[in-house]
Amino acid sequence: MENEWIVILPEIILALGGLLIFSIGAFGRKRKGTFLFFLAMVFLVASIPALLCIPFSDQFMSGALKNDGSSRIFTVLIAVVAFICVLFSSRYARRRGFENDAYYGILLSATLGMILTAAAANWLLFFLGLELLSISLYVLIAIRRDDPFNGEAGIKYLITGAVAGAFLVFGIGLWYAGTGSLSISVSPALHAGSMDIPLMMAALTLILIGIGFKISMAPFHLWTPDVYQGAPAPVTAFLATGSKIAVFAFFIRLCLVMPAPFWGVFKPVLWFMAFLTLVAGTVTALSQFRIKRLLAYSSVAQMGFLIMTLLAVKTNGGPFAMAFYLIVYAAMDLGAFGIIASLSSEREDRDDLEAYEGLGYSNPWRSAVLTLCLLSLAGLPPTAGLVGKVVIFKAVLQAGEISIAVTAIIMSILSIYLYMKVVVTLYMKPADSTVPVAAAGVFEHAGAGLIFLFLLWAGIAPSPLLYLIGHLI
Repeated sequence: MENEWIVILPEIILALGGLLIFSIGAFGRKRKGTFLFFLAMVFLVASIPALLCIPFSDQFMSGALKNDGSSRIFTVLIAVVAFICVLFSSRYARRRGFENDAYYGILLSATLGMILTAAAANWLLFFLGLELLSISLYVLIAIRRDDPFNGEAGIKYLITGAVAGAFLVFGIGLWYAGTGSLSISVSPALHAGSMDIPLMMAALTLILIGIGFKISMAPFHLWTPDVYQGAPAPVTAFLATGSKIAVFAFFIRLCLVMPAPFWGVFKPVLWFMAFLTLVAGTVTALSQFRIKRLLAYSSVAQMGFLIMTLLAVKTNGGPFAMAFYLIVYAAMDLGAFGIIASLSSEREDRDDLEAYEGLGYSNPWRSAVLTLCLLSLAGLPPTAGLVGKVVIFKAVLQAGEISIAVTAIIMSILSIYLYMKVVVTLYMKPADSTVPVAAAGVFEHAGAGLIFLFLLWAGIAPSPLLYLIGHLI
């Protein structure tokens, strides 16, 4: 029992941190926004070295919660994502009036839900973690009660999240009816011959729909641009990265334990979903002139790359490629939305593409970070995005999925125009002096600097990171 408490030490730290922040907010007599900001950072940082105290084991909670190398990678990644989102929130939240216990406490709760989701190997634990992160995100998206766009985005995400949850619960119920177990592994029931195969395929279909909503998989992605545009920019960064990482971490585990009879039927469905998501995300993004909507559809296309890589998850390079690309994707989207938050005024986010004209000269540092993130999303050298694309294309081609790889390459070429449209606006258009540019604080500069250095380092010398992932996956 003592060892079981040690295994969930990072989760305990995050839960205690959230409770402490809520308590300080409830009983404190004065506004303590800056103190709560530092407190949130302390607990997020403390959750990472806590993993070093935990022995590797799959026996915890009868295997319902994994503590393998894969879960450790994603736990660290989610904690780092939350930490950088807090950095980008420092001045943004103060300017918008929500630098309080609700924001930082709920952000830690969402992080806890993401970590539980990523490490789950049991449907009940997965659903609890997913609902914890979803409910937390509902509140974070609509955190500004005086902003109608925040409220609209929160309602839209709430409705789509409720629909996704309904599909997921129905699918889990059918799964339990077909196997008599809530474990994601069906091998015992399959070997015992006690499984209803048609019922299980129906369960997988409903579960895929529920998960598809959460990861913005076409055709379940239509909520994405509206929610990304309406939510506060740091929350959009957290939603676009942390929640997707958590769900894909679980998705990888589900595909790995899926037996051949199911995988043979499920794989063509994934192929079609990857194709549809790649095309829908890329083509729709080409016509966007608001940067948050542009990045939203870009995020949909990036999900297509990850779904495509799931086709190679049964090969040696599939999980490795997905883990590396998820890390790179997190940095790219965090940097892009973080810079948007940094450049935004007190009243509204800097969203119109015209508002970025000439910023490459009036704000060279932040424009350089945004440019590097966009070049990385396009997969151009010398960025980490290029290495990530090479790794996933190698895994997919080795798995024999040539047609979907060719589709992804074509979409990658088209996306270059999409991202260069923003870069051209930054550096080749005259500046609009009538649009104010918010000053950035030291913590925003620190977050931008970390992402800038990482994207360059992982693009020029990725070997240490590739070795670490290969050793743990």
